[in-house]
Amino acid sequence: MSEANNQSLQEQVIDVLRTIYDPEVPVSIYELGLIYNVDISPKGVVHVSMTLTSPACPVAESLPPEVDSRLQMLDGVTDVVVEVVWDPPWSFEMMSDAARLELNL
Repeated sequence: MSEANNQSLQEQVIDVLRTIYDPEVPVSIYELGLIYNVDISPKGVVHVSMTLTSPACPVAESLPPEVDSRLQMLDGVTDVVVEVVWDPPWSFEMMSDAARLELNL
């Protein structure tokens, strides 16, 4: 995969992540700051490091598989690896300005 194609796929991945919402908060997981890192290999494998708002989050079982299945649909993606990490712990400071405005914070 060329660097330009990789950049385009990176943008598409982020666009998809911006359409996945935490069911308890009207803000995307990307704007909430739950996505820590997105790496795409030259062979089209997307590796997402993400967290949840807490280890007891009610969507812990459903949100990572949703990220996986939604990204699998993109052209150029050959596989998806979603890794849920707890370090650093999520905090309100990780939210984008847009998310803070949406939540009146």
